[in-house]
Amino acid sequence: MKKQLPLIILILIFVSLNTNAQNTYEFLRLDMSARAGALGGSFVSNNDDPDVIFYNPAGMQLLTDNPISFSFVKHLLDINLASVSYSTEFNGFGRFGAAVKYINYGSFVGADEFANKTGDFSVGEVAFIIGYANQLDENFYYGANAKFIYSGIADRSSSAVGFDVGLHYAVLAQQLNVGFAILNVGTQLSPYKNVKEDLPLDFVIGISKRLEYLPLRLSLDFHKLNEERDDFFQKFKAFTVGAEFILSKTLRLRFGYDNEKRTELKIGSFAGIAGFNAGLGAVISEYRFDYGFSSMGAIGELHRISVSTTL
Repeated sequence: MKKQLPLIILILIFVSLNTNAQNTYEFLRLDMSARAGALGGSFVSNNDDPDVIFYNPAGMQLLTDNPISFSFVKHLLDINLASVSYSTEFNGFGRFGAAVKYINYGSFVGADEFANKTGDFSVGEVAFIIGYANQLDENFYYGANAKFIYSGIADRSSSAVGFDVGLHYAVLAQQLNVGFAILNVGTQLSPYKNVKEDLPLDFVIGISKRLEYLPLRLSLDFHKLNEERDDFFQKFKAFTVGAEFILSKTLRLRFGYDNEKRTELKIGSFAGIAGFNAGLGAVISEYRFDYGFSSMGAIGELHRISVSTTL
């Protein structure tokens, strides 16, 4: 398996670099973790949070014990999201993880072509994820996810299967981590109508470093490297930067910046604080509480809360 894994990843990279189509299930891109959201989504090189299963399954291998995390996101209008993630080690087999990601878009008033009301309907989507991670070589780890995705809009629905693969390189002595992942490789099993749509394929690479003389960890991720751009340097426009200050054993302060979101949310020449994120983390007894704020500029903001512990 160790010899075959690099070949599999190379094939998936080739697919990702040559794909550019209309996507569905865009909720898969949304940051669920309050910690990750506060860092602008710079999380592909993380290895100490059970929510890393959403960003890079390889990072699970460095987790300890049986961590579990619950997150809730208050999005714009009546849109709400929730997730739960869990990981456990099986001696001799590696680490397994499981997660669920759910979004509810609220209720809508249905009407026919003559504006006659036909009743209310709701819209929701969910992804069920099973993950696995193990050690590939010294300081080198790999992981993979399988996911089933379901979407319902009134009386219509669609489903899909997807896969994630990732690698993680950790230099523990220098507190340096590098991660890369290919997310949402897959296909629809049943479309809404007759045309199948692509999943939101994402090729991500990132690095994080705990500074030697400061209580600060910096992270940098490049997202959507598979998408076609006008020129080579535009491929790197979807970058995020995160900073996590370790204020004490119990308190964390976080900031993040998402360059693509700031560009997309700019209205004319005004963007306000769109793309900027901030958050707090606190460890109380055996629980960690995290809060994340993300600005969407003039259209509003997102609020995230996460609670994690060990079972």
